[in-house]
This record gives sequence, C-alpha cells and structure tokens, in this order.
Amino acid sequence: IVSTADAARVRSAGEVFDDHLALAGAGLLETDIQRNFAPECVLLTSEGVFRGHDGVRTAAGLLSARLPEARYEYRTRIVVGEVAFLEWSGDSESAQVRDGADSFVIRDGRIRYMTAHYTVEPKERGK
Repeated sequence: IVSTADAARVRSAGEVFDDHLALAGAGLLETDIQRNFAPECVLLTSEGVFRGHDGVRTAAGLLSARLPEARYEYRTRIVVGEVAFLEWSGDSESAQVRDGADSFVIRDGRIRYMTAHYTVEPKERGK
C-alpha cells in the first residue's frame, strides 16, 4: 500500500530517467509516455522538433521503423540535478546504431525536454 505522502512525492530526475530506460527497454512506450513525459514535452532531433505525447510517439516510431525489433545497450548514464545524459547503441537484423546520444531535462517528475541523436547504419545482407 502506498502512503499518501509517497503518492504525493515528486520523483527525482534519476528515478524518472531510470523508469524511462526500463520501460523503453521493455518496449512499453505508452506506459513510458504516460508516466514519464510531460504532456507539453519537446523533443529536438535531426529529424525536427516533436511536441507533446504524440510527438514522442512519432519520434519513437521513426526509430522503430529504422531499427526494427532492436536490442539496445545503454553505455553511459549520467544525471546531475535535473539534467540527464545517455549514450546508447542499438542492433537489429537490418541496421545498427553505434552513436546514440540523448539528453533530458527532467523537472517536477516528468521529462520536459529531450534531445536525440543517432545514425542508422544499414547492414549488408549476408553479414
């Protein structure tokens, strides 16, 4: 049973960051969006600017289409105050990402701003 004090407590940036990575790694996009992203969040990427929960869905869909059924490795995780940084790689049958780098501003228990950079490298058939 969660106490009223615990229910009212705002999660720290580290708690939100860890929860986001766990849910993203488990493929639970909708749970991640509802629990961890502010409704007015802004994502800045090389593909453009994405806003709100629909923007998170669109940005995640673009990565998923380019790297289908990928396995992800989170190499560097740093949280200082309300800012978090992630270095990651991803691998699928058809493509890979070696240079993933995301940053986050996490305020009042939600991701408010996020940047995402990655380069999708197609794999040659038969390798």
